[in-house]
Amino acid sequence: MSKKIKKTHWISVGVFIVVAIVYAIFFSNLFATEYRSEAADKPERFIPLPAFNRVDYDVRLLALAHMSSSTLAALTASSTPYLWPVKTVYPNAGAILPFSRVLAYYGNFYSKGMGVLGEYPTDQLLAKLSSTTAIWNAADPTTPVIPAIQYIAVVAQGSAGKEGKYILRMPDDQIDHALDLANRVHGIVILDVQVAKSTLQHELPMLDKYLKMPQVHLAIDPEFSMKYGDAPGHVIGTFDATDINYTANYLANIVRDNKLPPKILVVHRFTEEMVTNYKNIQPLPEVQIVMDMDGWGSQAKKIGTYSRVIYSEPVQFTGVKLFYKNDLKPPSTGLLTPTEVLNLTPSPIYIQYQ
Repeated sequence: MSKKIKKTHWISVGVFIVVAIVYAIFFSNLFATEYRSEAADKPERFIPLPAFNRVDYDVRLLALAHMSSSTLAALTASSTPYLWPVKTVYPNAGAILPFSRVLAYYGNFYSKGMGVLGEYPTDQLLAKLSSTTAIWNAADPTTPVIPAIQYIAVVAQGSAGKEGKYILRMPDDQIDHALDLANRVHGIVILDVQVAKSTLQHELPMLDKYLKMPQVHLAIDPEFSMKYGDAPGHVIGTFDATDINYTANYLANIVRDNKLPPKILVVHRFTEEMVTNYKNIQPLPEVQIVMDMDGWGSQAKKIGTYSRVIYSEPVQFTGVKLFYKNDLKPPSTGLLTPTEVLNLTPSPIYIQYQ
């Protein structure tokens, strides 16, 4: 082999080695980022989130709004205003909505009167949740259903308590039970907060260790936000856009700091006054906001309330709560069916049963 050929050979080898090193550092799983698991105290491999599909996202938003792409294009070209789908930021990769529909069972394990979670033994509860999940999967096969345990972690009380805040915070073992139930159905947890005379600023940090978990999301309830001194249960409370934006930014910081997929933030609502200055609410890439129609009553009343406080004041996504008991009180003749719910505009992407 001549000196020139040898030199060319070693240059080629050198280039190959450099390319191999670059590939290993930037592309190979051998160099995947590691982080320390607080629970297990051992390194775990970081798995990058999948790429976000904007086309699929837009198509699904149109479907929820019962609108065709041609109709949207015509409205846009003519500068005709429309409410749905909402023009807002795209979420980060890993977002649940609108690619899946969330089906939540709501309540507190200490109380049979606060919702379905406290009414049934565990096995019966999970069987009922699985059955309801299957019903919704059949009703809309294009949108897979994710079951959720929506646990009231901060409960408004009729008595002031030691702090004078009219709340009762649930112990960790109860929240851990909610996590266990969600794990058993391959679902998520939504921690529900009723601040009463406390504040979101005071209560949310106490839930940090749970909100840092990728499967844990948050709901806040204006009904029990007693800004004007009344005890819970005597008047309907309220949140302003500033409260909701504070909560969204709080969650967004957790998402960024812990490299999590976007969180869902559910805001309950059944009157206009429960949420003020809705136009100022700002969805974020890290937080998907669901305005949930929380009122009970006959089918016609629920549809009317949805139209008045959810459809007419768009934020981002919508939800509806179905009450196994209160929705059956006369003149109601039954719960809204999945078909009736899906025919609402926009179709709720979050369904809650109490």
